[in-house]
Formats: sequence, C-alpha cells, structure tokens
Amino acid sequence: MSTSGEDAPELSVIVPTYNRSALLRQTLENLARQRLPADRFEVIVSDDGSSDDTRAVVEDAASALRMRYHFQPDEGFRAGAARNAGARLARAPILVFLDTGALVGPDHLERHLAEHAGGARVAVVGYAHGYEVESVMPGLSEALLATRPEDVVATFRDQPQFADARHPQFAACDFDLTRLAAPWLLFWTLNCSLRADDFWAVGGFDEDYRGWGLEDLDLGYRMHRDGVGFRLTRSAWVVHAPHERDLDAIMAECMVNLGRLLSKHPEPAMELVWQLLRSGDLLDLEECYQVLLSWTERARTVDTAPELAETLRRLAPAGRVAVVGAGPARPETQPAAVLLDFDAAVLAAGHEAVGHHAIGIRTPLADQSVDAVIITSRLAGLWPRWGDDVLAEARRIGRAVHLTDPLARQTTSAPAHS
Repeated sequence: MSTSGEDAPELSVIVPTYNRSALLRQTLENLARQRLPADRFEVIVSDDGSSDDTRAVVEDAASALRMRYHFQPDEGFRAGAARNAGARLARAPILVFLDTGALVGPDHLERHLAEHAGGARVAVVGYAHGYEVESVMPGLSEALLATRPEDVVATFRDQPQFADARHPQFAACDFDLTRLAAPWLLFWTLNCSLRADDFWAVGGFDEDYRGWGLEDLDLGYRMHRDGVGFRLTRSAWVVHAPHERDLDAIMAECMVNLGRLLSKHPEPAMELVWQLLRSGDLLDLEECYQVLLSWTERARTVDTAPELAETLRRLAPAGRVAVVGAGPARPETQPAAVLLDFDAAVLAAGHEAVGHHAIGIRTPLADQSVDAVIITSRLAGLWPRWGDDVLAEARRIGRAVHLTDPLARQTTSAPAHS
C-alpha cells in the first residue's frame, strides 16, 4: 500500500481498529480531506483481529492516502499492543493516535504538526467533541452521516452534551495543562500526538493491559515521570462518532486493569485513581491530588515518634505491626514493622528499611497479613475525605486497627480501636 521510494513522512497517524469497518471508512475519508498534503503524512491502520471487511476498506483508502496496514490475531481486546505495532511501522518523527470513529476536520493534522514545531518534549492532548463513555448525544450520529465534521462542530459547538467529557477539567486550569499536578489523567489516546522518541523512551504502551481502559493513563503517567510536558489543543479537534458499548463488560475489564495499574505503580496518586474509579468520578483526581499535595507539605514536620511509642507501649502487640502515616519514626520495639507514608521524601529519610509509599487507601499488603494496624496523626488532614477508606483498608490487612490518641482526638468518624 506504500512504496519504499517515498520520502519519509512528517506525521504517522496510527488508527487501531476492530470490526468497525463503516466507522473506519468515515475516519479514513476525513483524513483524506486534510489540507496537509498527503505526501507529508502516512496512515497506519492497526487491526486487532477484525473479521469484517476492514482490510478492504484500508485498500480502498490507499488511492488517496499513504496507507500501511498491520493485522494481529484476535486474542481479545489488545488496543495497546495494536497501537505499539502501528508505532513500530511508523516512519515519521511525530506520532498521532486516533481512535476509529474519531472524525477530524480538514486542518487537523496541520494543527497537530504545528504543536510540535519547537521540538519540545510535549504530548499534545486533542479535544474530543461528543466523547462521553456512558451516554450518547441525541442526533449526533445522524448529523455525522449527513454532513462533514466541521459542520457538525459549527452546529453543536455550544451544546453542553457536545463538549469533551474532560471540558470541566480543561476549563478549571484555563485550558493550560501545565497548571495541573496530574495532567497525565487527561491524556486519552482517542486524539493525541507525541514524538516517537518520547513514546519509545518509556517503552510505548504496556501490552499486558488487556480489555478496555487505563493503558493510555499508564502511558501518560510514565511520560510525565520521564519529563514530557502536556499541552492541550482545541484546534486539532475530533468529533467522536457514537457507537454501541457494553458498559458492564468494559467496566469489568477496566477494574481488572485497575489492579494492574496499582500493582505497577504502588503510589498515592494511583491509590486515588483506585478509589475514584470504584466509588467516585475519576476526573476529580486533580482536585483530590492537590488536597494530598497540600497536606503533604503541611504534615512534613509532624513527628509521630512520641504518639507511636506511646501506642506501642500501651498495646504491646505481640505480632506483626503495620504503621500508616509512619513519617520518619522507626519504632524501636517493632523493628520488623511495615511502615507506610504518603510522603516519599520523609519515608526515605527516616528508614533504612524499605517502606511503602502509600496513603493507606489501597496498599500492597495481603488480606490479614499483619496482626495490628496503627494509624497516626499524620493522616489527620486527609481523614475528612479518606478516613473511611483508610479504615476499610486497615481492616482488610490487619486483625486489629488502632488510631493513636492524637489522631482520635482530631477525628470524630471512628473510635480509637476497632
């Protein structure tokens, strides 16, 4: 579908797909309308095992686009593996990821390319009109069949249901992702771009994520830790074409992937992701993370040694102990204690032994793996929001749970012992 004598493209557009040939055709037709000349970009369709006429659709598109095609056997939902396979075929220095059904306007690729003109290490988050996992905007499907995406945007732009599901988070930071502590949360691969070097520097997508969800969040998190910045573009938009979803099935798959995410990154930010996905709204993460970071600074000087020593003296636990909110204190009478704290710097400074960087909402410890859990006053500022979650986790991992007296005096939601 392409010839070896062609000049290398400036952009490689990677479109994973599975048994959605009609939507794929729409996606490719709109890519063929780009103002960016067709010899400056290539399109790679990475097929996750389709059994419909996907390959024929790709072959048809090759008359207007520089097409490449990769097929992998159907072994379940493997979007990360499909995207990686497409990226391995890519010849351009900039990768653009689009979902099948992400319908673009005619200047879409020009806009993505312009965002990378300065050569900065940046991941570009593209706006997605009409994207909402749990609902479909009435009339959107019909409009996309009847007219071009840019006309649909002009018609529906001001309707709240047509906004990107992330719009409140974008607006809260005045559309400047550099203001966010967790911009990686908003890096969704239905419409994004990044340098190929940055993509492969962190290993691309983790192919062990199977089923729907979180492989893009994981990639964004790793890029953020590697120093890649995040930037929003509202001009390189897509309109997300509605299609049927089995919400129960995809959320079940997402919960499995959530377990992998937390085991891979056992850190406070991912504890918050775990808690919000199970009982809240994941898009509230930035607010929650800012609360955690603010309290982390305030609690840095909280010395838990006296209260911990007094609690251990009074309880004299005979078995294994875990301390949540250990801070720099190392209990002399419990040298084998499991120590957890939300401040990695304080934890590392105070302990020769390796502790766990954790709030205590979801820890790496096994069920009933310690005899007693002691929770200190370093959790006081987090207690109004997450005290119930910390107590539930403490009861999961420990046979008995104890709040130190200073924490019990500052909280009213739980007894000192349970």
